[in-house]
Amino acid sequence: MVIEWLKFRVDSQSRERFIQQDEAIWTASLSTYPGFLGKEVWIEPNAPGRVIFTIRWQTREQWKSIPAEDLAKIEQRFSAVMKKMNIDYKMIESKEFQIRKFPAKQ
Repeated sequence: MVIEWLKFRVDSQSRERFIQQDEAIWTASLSTYPGFLGKEVWIEPNAPGRVIFTIRWQTREQWKSIPAEDLAKIEQRFSAVMKKMNIDYKMIESKEFQIRKFPAKQ
């Protein structure tokens, strides 16, 4: 399993609307691609203007096989909604993790 980890800065007053629109646009779109296993939203209690998304993918190959044109269209749609709602946001960090599982000791 692979984790796509994204950290955003967003105005704390707009955070919940940002999360709701991300669910409606990004999560709904990504869930149609092979390998998508799910997504979580992490809120930093001491940083209300920070939002972290963790997206679980079955394999890196499936994640990276999403056409760049599709991702650009999804981002355009999301950006247009954010602009219309007057929500300023910025991705400030992105990482990739692999989950390693070790066999149980006998």
